[in-house]
Amino acid sequence: MIEGILLAIGAGLMLGLYALPEKFTKDFKFENTWGLFFMMTMFLVPIIASFVLIKDFKDVFAAIPTEVIVKMGVASFLWGIGVMMWGKAISHIGLSLGFSLFIGTVILVGSILPFVVDGLPESNVFFTILGGIFIVLLGVLFNGQAGFTRELDELESGNSKKEKGSMVKGVSIAVIGGLLATGFSYANAVGRPLIHEACQAAGNAEWVTAVAVMFPIFISGGIVMAAYFAYELTIKKSWGDFKTPHFTKNLWLILVMAVFHYAASALFAFAAFKLGEVGNTVGYAIFNTSCVATAIVSGIVTKEWIDASSKAKNYLYLSLVCMIGGILLIAYSNSIS
Repeated sequence: MIEGILLAIGAGLMLGLYALPEKFTKDFKFENTWGLFFMMTMFLVPIIASFVLIKDFKDVFAAIPTEVIVKMGVASFLWGIGVMMWGKAISHIGLSLGFSLFIGTVILVGSILPFVVDGLPESNVFFTILGGIFIVLLGVLFNGQAGFTRELDELESGNSKKEKGSMVKGVSIAVIGGLLATGFSYANAVGRPLIHEACQAAGNAEWVTAVAVMFPIFISGGIVMAAYFAYELTIKKSWGDFKTPHFTKNLWLILVMAVFHYAASALFAFAAFKLGEVGNTVGYAIFNTSCVATAIVSGIVTKEWIDASSKAKNYLYLSLVCMIGGILLIAYSNSIS
């Protein structure tokens, strides 16, 4: 149990930190950096990892029923749409509120969704998990309030450069995007058991299952992301921005981001396996909450909040306390399952 919890926390740490190299890229616009990132993390890295690490790759996936692969593919495609919608929501309601609504929906629905596939656990375990998720969601709300308060402070001081769109439209996009993004959780829950059996039959180590599970998820989700950024690069005429003296450095920085992002997701899948009967739910909640908590701490360390008011900072610290408390309660639920 402890190993699974530590793996889930480690996966969340990696996901919370993977975007840091982006701060050091030069001469790339947003769509250049993230378009190249998604091409690497959704296609290049998983394809290489799968062919190199999975013994008898073709036989493993040939053993999986078509129905399961289709379910994983559709759910992952929806996950890709959800992630893209989150980006759109931010342009309407800002990063803090958009992130909180999106990740709150992901944690709530994505943590409960595996019960649809795996069935409900004993009542004491179920309600303990729900209690932990509720505390985590309080933390997410406090995080959103912290960001919202900081944004209001910036508006009052005249330091904000944000142009917000329709609040109702932005909130709707963030919530719907969060719902669609839970397709990742469903795809993992529905596909992992059979993929694990196929991997074991081919003589693979247990951890290789996590790599195999990520292959259909990332390829299917990547189709949406590749199409979206190809469109963005075209309409904004940004293809030419790839021609820069800093391209090689940017390429390596983005590759590091891609590897960390992919490894975090694969590590989560392995953590869910190690956590046992309610591993999909417990692992997913810990994984996403650790990611948010890491992002908060990272923001504090990099002095993103140095000019924020004490009120905004207090909300931020309160959100961190709630998330850590929620993780501990969710982890405890796994020990009594």
